[in-house]
Amino acid sequence: MPHIALITLVVRDYDEAIEFYTRALGFELAEDTDRGDGSRWVVVRPPGTTAGAVSLLLARAKDDTQLASVGAQTGGRVGFFLHTEDFAGDHARMLAAGVRFLEEPRHEPYGSVAVFEDLYGNRWDLLQPA
Repeated sequence: MPHIALITLVVRDYDEAIEFYTRALGFELAEDTDRGDGSRWVVVRPPGTTAGAVSLLLARAKDDTQLASVGAQTGGRVGFFLHTEDFAGDHARMLAAGVRFLEEPRHEPYGSVAVFEDLYGNRWDLLQPA
């Protein structure tokens, strides 16, 4: 059965992106392979995610057009949804790690949610479904 395995996220720099996603968001570095041409194949994913589940491919911008899209890949909308089973704990841990939340936590019929930005300004929902 076909499934989505990777979503590309264009970044300015591999190492700063790895640092943010692993330190601030607690993701695991699943792969970091030098491709021999100055680029790398860098994959991060939430902890406990099994191989084959959706992961992020961090792709360094190669030209001015790609660089202009860094942080604006979804036109200012929330484009990424990080589900959690411990909203309060993850929210507190992320705040302590310097993650910038754009709002206070909300408790909606569908769950607890707060919008945050990654280091480039892409918007994410931290969401604990009801």
